[in-house]
Amino acid sequence: MRILSADWVVPIEGPPIPNGAVAISDGRISAVDTAHELGSGERFPDSVILPGFVNAHSHLEYAVYAGFGDGLPFGPWLMLHIERKRQLGVEEMEAIARLGALECLRSGITTVGDASFRGAAATACAELGLRAVIYLEVFGADGTGLETWFEPNRARVQEAFSPRVRLGVSPHAPYSCSLDLYQACAELGLPVTTHLAESEAETEWLRTGSGPWRAFSDLLVEPPGTTGIRALADAGLLGPHVVAAHCVQADEEEIALLAANDVAVAHCPRSNALLGCGIAPLTALREAGVRVCIATDSPASTPSFDMFDEMRAAIAGARARERRPDALTTADALELATLGGARALGLEHETGSIAPGKQADLTVLSLADSPFLPWEDPVTATVLGGSPDRVLATLVSGESRFEKGGETWLELIDAARSARSRLLSHAAQTS
Repeated sequence: MRILSADWVVPIEGPPIPNGAVAISDGRISAVDTAHELGSGERFPDSVILPGFVNAHSHLEYAVYAGFGDGLPFGPWLMLHIERKRQLGVEEMEAIARLGALECLRSGITTVGDASFRGAAATACAELGLRAVIYLEVFGADGTGLETWFEPNRARVQEAFSPRVRLGVSPHAPYSCSLDLYQACAELGLPVTTHLAESEAETEWLRTGSGPWRAFSDLLVEPPGTTGIRALADAGLLGPHVVAAHCVQADEEEIALLAANDVAVAHCPRSNALLGCGIAPLTALREAGVRVCIATDSPASTPSFDMFDEMRAAIAGARARERRPDALTTADALELATLGGARALGLEHETGSIAPGKQADLTVLSLADSPFLPWEDPVTATVLGGSPDRVLATLVSGESRFEKGGETWLELIDAARSARSRLLSHAAQTS
């Protein structure tokens, strides 16, 4: 048995435990109590033990894309993104995805729901120890997108899948996938993720086939004449197996459709803000009963896989949109970043909170030398004062997958930087 203890344990499904401890046996949590009852074991002073973050919408294969196209409108930014990633081979994408997985672990993330362009994220998560649902992306105007995208990528990374790294499928978005392809994906019987209602220009194209996206219409599927959410709902393609990323533009009727079909929504406030897409109606989604979580998206649109920054952005955005300081509390944000993500991925019985029987997916965070000590509220201190630099350890199934001051991972980092250099070199040649 392994025991970790700290000033506080924050279980999520229960009040914070002062002088708390967590006992681990065979990769699972066997007990949660005070250190007085369980013993101190490995003691972390000035620290808090949290459930590992569950990042339900990520793109590990874009870990070195930070800053690309900053300031461009969403459509041109997307086209730049597509053009650049075409320059990379599978080995380079795997190198980048390994860096992405490492950055997640460094940030206290123990589980990802990753939309994977080439399947490289599956290999990275298997090697570095992340828990994951890997949604292999597909694109196209008909059902042959499975043959072109899904089947080859699944075959190449099949050995990476396990009870810890699970397979899903991602029809990319209603503007890049036909309803026939969405239907073919649904018939696989796998978890599904897709991008929905992210930008105004996207909505205009889907409704009318007009607007700024006409400039690259040759890369898009025929518009359905309505919004993506309505089109999928009308076709019977929404359900509890679907995680919808973004939903920034969702109106009242669409929110009701998401709730009625028990669709989970991954809220990515930094990505939506930095791409100029807006602020998602988080309060309305939650009040409608939608399973909402907080997720980072990728460094292609945000600077990092930093769930602490993401929680703070979600709080600021919700309070600004609603003009109420209680629109999203720190406790709400922490739950959405942990148990909320687990619920979105259908993993709430395995991870997302600290409870006996669950996987020992844990993050140890130090608040030493911060303005939040002496302690008043460990949850507020965690959300407002936390950062990846303060993560001391990240455990998945009780195994330490990251320890501050431990392995340097220099070879892994150098390989990813080399891939970024190639992207930048190609960009310089074509500019």
